Amino acid sequence: MFDLFDTAVTGDQFLLALHDTFVMVSVSLSLGSLLGIPLGIVLVVCRSGGILPNRFVHRVLNPLINIIRSLPFIILLITILPLTRLIVNTTIGTPGAIVPLILFIAPYISRLVENSLLEVDAGILEAANAMGATTLQTIWHFMLPEAASSLVLALTTATIGLLGATAMAGTVGGGGIGDLAITYGYQRFDVFATTTTALVLIVIVQVLQTVGTWLARRIRRE
Repeated sequence: MFDLFDTAVTGDQFLLALHDTFVMVSVSLSLGSLLGIPLGIVLVVCRSGGILPNRFVHRVLNPLINIIRSLPFIILLITILPLTRLIVNTTIGTPGAIVPLILFIAPYISRLVENSLLEVDAGILEAANAMGATTLQTIWHFMLPEAASSLVLALTTATIGLLGATAMAGTVGGGGIGDLAITYGYQRFDVFATTTTALVLIVIVQVLQTVGTWLARRIRRE
């Protein structure tokens, strides 16, 4: 029993790891959303039968997103090490993990946004067209509000996936909870560090999912 609670991890180290994870998730999610949400909208708008069909744009973006999404995060992280070093001048720590995290989550968000927008009833779009709404007006005033609840759930799913990716970034010194689990829990056989890390991640995921589901239900009722 004593060995179970015998750990070299200090409270300050654990708090720092939590802080690094929060920074990685928040920054990567914010920048990834800025890229992924517009990409998802473009995929829906420019697809065949969309409100502004453009076969060239759709045929370029669709396979490009598929290629990036087909790479497991750990492979993507290693593959773009030169790009990461070029952008942030390092490939380790929190800054070194943010670049691959953005490239990982942006296409993932774009697919989730695409699926959410495709669920919008065709009658809504027909009504927008009958009112003479422009493409931007249709997107902003009809498509996005109608899909708001689904988009919240999509971003919740993306956030949870991103949290898992930050943990994997720890295998190459990416910092955060994952790095703590690898450095102490795995390499030093620290059972307490491994168990605590797992429990913290479970709690965070449960909180994120609960808040996301609650917010989506509230938007749906309104």
